[in-house]
Amino acid sequence: MVIVGAGIVGCALADELTERGWTSVTVVDQGPLFTAGGSSSHAPGLVFQTNPSRTMTAFAAYTVSKYAALGPSCFQQVGGLEVATTPERWADLHRKLGWAESWGVEARLIDAGECARLWPLLDRGKVLGGLHVPSDGLAAAVACGEAQAARATERGARFLPHHTVVGVEQRGGRVTGVSVVTSGGHRTIPADVVVCAAGFWGPSIGRMAGLTVPLQPLAHQYARSGPLPPQPQGPILRHQDRDLYFRRHGDRIGIGSYAHRPMPVAQDEIGLKGTTMPSVQAFTEEDFEPSWRDAVELLPALAESKYADGINGVFSFTPDGLPLIGEAPQLDGFWVAEAVWVTHSAGVARALAEVLVDGRSGFDLHECELGRFEQAQLSPAFVEERGRQNFIEVYDVIHPLQPMESPRPLRTSPFHVRQRELGAYFLEAAGWERPHWFESNVPLLEDLVRRRRDEYADVPEEARGAAAEPFLGAMQRDAWAGRYWSPIAAAESWATRERVALYDMTPLKRIEVSGPGAAAFLQRMTTNNVDKKPGSVTYTLMLDAGGGIRSDLTVARLDEETFQVGANGNLDLEWLTRHAPGGVRVRDLTPGTCCVGVWGPWARGLVEGLTDMDMSHQGFPYFTCKSGYIGHVSVLAMRVSYVGELGWEFYTTADMGLKLWDTL
Repeated sequence: MVIVGAGIVGCALADELTERGWTSVTVVDQGPLFTAGGSSSHAPGLVFQTNPSRTMTAFAAYTVSKYAALGPSCFQQVGGLEVATTPERWADLHRKLGWAESWGVEARLIDAGECARLWPLLDRGKVLGGLHVPSDGLAAAVACGEAQAARATERGARFLPHHTVVGVEQRGGRVTGVSVVTSGGHRTIPADVVVCAAGFWGPSIGRMAGLTVPLQPLAHQYARSGPLPPQPQGPILRHQDRDLYFRRHGDRIGIGSYAHRPMPVAQDEIGLKGTTMPSVQAFTEEDFEPSWRDAVELLPALAESKYADGINGVFSFTPDGLPLIGEAPQLDGFWVAEAVWVTHSAGVARALAEVLVDGRSGFDLHECELGRFEQAQLSPAFVEERGRQNFIEVYDVIHPLQPMESPRPLRTSPFHVRQRELGAYFLEAAGWERPHWFESNVPLLEDLVRRRRDEYADVPEEARGAAAEPFLGAMQRDAWAGRYWSPIAAAESWATRERVALYDMTPLKRIEVSGPGAAAFLQRMTTNNVDKKPGSVTYTLMLDAGGGIRSDLTVARLDEETFQVGANGNLDLEWLTRHAPGGVRVRDLTPGTCCVGVWGPWARGLVEGLTDMDMSHQGFPYFTCKSGYIGHVSVLAMRVSYVGELGWEFYTTADMGLKLWDTL
């Protein structure tokens, strides 16, 4: 196999693979070894573990344990300290402590005095408190890469510097090697597996394989202070209220800033704008000056010096800020391990090595898989815009429900215009605008509150107990918990339970699986029996290579050779497409179609006067489907309900969607 890129990810992957017995491994890089010129060559090396993602925390925790074992020349376990200078950040650090405790990372909240003891240069008057993680540390990225490469070499791997990849060879939908240019000319290195670990060059290597790698290189500023009086090493320090981090370099302090304007770098500009190496661009002092003032405010001793050795260092962002791990959907054997920072490098390498050698990883890779993005999220404009915004937000306090603000709207259902007329509040998922409640339903809320109050009107207050008015209590949310939420949603749920409601199901992935072998294929891929008579609907689980659960699906058999699969996203589509045998066709139906869920005890009463179908329980049993009309609209109807009440899903083409909505 061939690994493209001898940065810290490529070196770590070679180490992990050879440890598992894959000794025929070649790592190529266009630069020298091991300061190859990518992000690893200039990275400040902060390894901090606490993250809202359990998987990212697990990657970082493994990176800490592995690099710490390489010795002090590779990793210094100095700890990590995040300080809060605002009440909002202090509240966020309490939440981060909860993440750390949940993910098994030792952490504690400390007061301003203890923060100052850990970092004596701090102006403790500016600090409300901090989160201290003793096991965080500093990785010397080049040294870590070289140490892992040495171990891989001892097991049989080879590392080839000054080998520029100019092509990915393939035949019959499978990778066969890479074409490289060296000082000796052009040659091909054969390989049945190629892994792109090329960092911010990933999109260029991906294009050679016919693959879009949704990654945006951006420049990030880092500088060092002048000499300061001797101080203890101290932990990594992050001042996220000002988008700053700090680490010591002997008698100087390194300062990294995310506070400046986003500086995207096009693929063809990387080498042209490089100074000492391709990943290092000329420092722009005017961008750093505000960050320097903020740094001096937190660490007043810096006022006696001036920053120097500044760089604009290039590294990578994806549209959602997470790594890219996985195999190309249209080219077997071509894999990527991209958009990986030093913080998570060893963990990502281990995860991919496990997948390559064993067929699955002990890490949950769902949120990092390459195929998670929809086609609408792969345009260069989208990747750049989202990369810019993720740079801006990298140290922001982000609510778990916070949607992207732009580009929106990107994908809308045919019902969108009516939803806006009803005062819909939209959140976003996979590019879709999804209504979460409607301002037009305020009267429902008022009615529900009135009913609940009437229920307890004759009950003495002291006898009601804490749960006597559960709905009214649910409305008492603090500012954080109440973001992207409204009590109107509870009233809408109540109306669904008591009456009937329409739900826009359009954003949920719909996949057609057809052909003579479709039934046998779905039988193999899922846990339940889907090989039933046409008109049946089956709820089932889709499995991974080791028999673990990848997703839950509804599978409707439309005829002997055609199934409609209700899936959860693009990963399900990619998984079915990759494993479909010859003669079985897998097609995404979602673009160009739409769906309305009609749910609640009054659902039959609403629909039966509008359709030619028999909607009785005997004529339309649960978990069955049939075709018919709702008014003038041809629909596929499924008696399926997500809400525990009577109901159907009605599918039609997008051009008839608005007519379906208006008819209902």
